[in-house]
Amino acid sequence: MRVVIAEDSVLLREGLAGLLPRFGFEIVAAVGDAPALLAAVDQTEPDLVVTDVRMPPGFTDEGLRAAVTMRTARPGLPVVALSQYVQQSYAGELLASGAGRAIGYLLKDRIADVAEFADLLRRVAAGATVVDPEVVRQLMLRGRDPLGQLSPREQEVLALVAEGHSNAAIARALTLTEAGVGKHIGNVLTKLDLPVSDDTNRRVLAVLTYLRGQE
Repeated sequence: MRVVIAEDSVLLREGLAGLLPRFGFEIVAAVGDAPALLAAVDQTEPDLVVTDVRMPPGFTDEGLRAAVTMRTARPGLPVVALSQYVQQSYAGELLASGAGRAIGYLLKDRIADVAEFADLLRRVAAGATVVDPEVVRQLMLRGRDPLGQLSPREQEVLALVAEGHSNAAIARALTLTEAGVGKHIGNVLTKLDLPVSDDTNRRVLAVLTYLRGQE
């Protein structure tokens, strides 16, 4: 799998470039700012992009905006955005791009377990939407609509959906049956005015509705 890394910290950038090949990734470019990221993607046409959110020159949300630009031009390009903190600006646009598929929003603490991080990268490259559990928790603590209409259990289920878990995994985590999980997801989709369906894209839409409501 061919990967472009964008990270202004030389230590982290070189660390990822050195470690990820051990897990089967080929690093085709490792750059330190958003313009270089856009150029590298144009030149190498990678299978996956891993980008920091805050990069030169402004150190605000340059990486996130570059990711939105890339996904607009290439909706199917898998992108994982990394952040030290929960960054709200452009997060909704990024997660909604490409029909909400093949996208990740992770906090940098997750990189501490490289094997887990590599597995998350593979999941995103395969089309999954993965939002860091801590991001989900912080958003839930804000308690704004549309979450207000969901029961506590429905919020728990939706949070796990946002983290990319399957119904079976959610059932194990919450000690429920898979049928019970399916019922909760159906209720969530109904309350968020989304059609009840087993289509994975409906799950993505539910997550995006949830995240947009927190911005």
